[in-house]
Amino acid sequence: MILGYARVSTDDQNLDAQTDALSAAGAQRIFAERISGSKRQRPELDRLLDQLRDGDVVVVTKYDRLARSLRDLLEIVELIDARGAGFRSLAEDIDTTTPAGRLIFHVFASIAQFERERISERTREGLEAAKKRGRVGGRPPALSEAQKAEVRHMRDTELRPIADIAALFRVSAKTVHRA
Repeated sequence: MILGYARVSTDDQNLDAQTDALSAAGAQRIFAERISGSKRQRPELDRLLDQLRDGDVVVVTKYDRLARSLRDLLEIVELIDARGAGFRSLAEDIDTTTPAGRLIFHVFASIAQFERERISERTREGLEAAKKRGRVGGRPPALSEAQKAEVRHMRDTELRPIADIAALFRVSAKTVHRA
C-alpha cells in the first residue's frame, strides 16, 4: 500500500497541493497535519508509522515535509525501513524501494552530513580568527576587574555576606562566588 504524508507548519497554509501530488503518485491513504516540523510529536506521522506494514511505501512531496533535520530524516527512514517499508520523495526523486534509490538516499545523507560538519568547522575557524584579532564573543562580564577586586575585599576584609554583596552589585550570588 502507498501511504502519503503531507504537512504544513501553520494553520493558514494549505495542504491541497501536497495531497493532490500524493494522490497523483498513487497514495491510497494520506496522513495530513498542520504542525511545525520541529515538533517530534506529530500525531499523524505517528499514526502512519504505526500502520506501516511490510511492503508499504511512504510517499512525501519533499523530504522536508517529513523531517526538519538530516538526523530526524535518517531516524524516520530507519523506522520505515525496520517495518519492511520503503520511502519515496517526489521532489528529490528518492525511492528507497530500489537499490539505486537507497544508494542515492545515502549519498545525499552523506553530503548533507559533510556540509553540516563543514559549516561547524568554518564557524570554529571564524571564531578563532576573530579571537586572534582581539575580538571576544559571548556575553560581557557582569563585573569589571575593579568591581571583582572590590567584591573580594568586601568578602575577605569586611566579612560581608555573599547575598549582601550580590545585592549591592545587582548580580547573582554565583557571580560573586566566581569573582
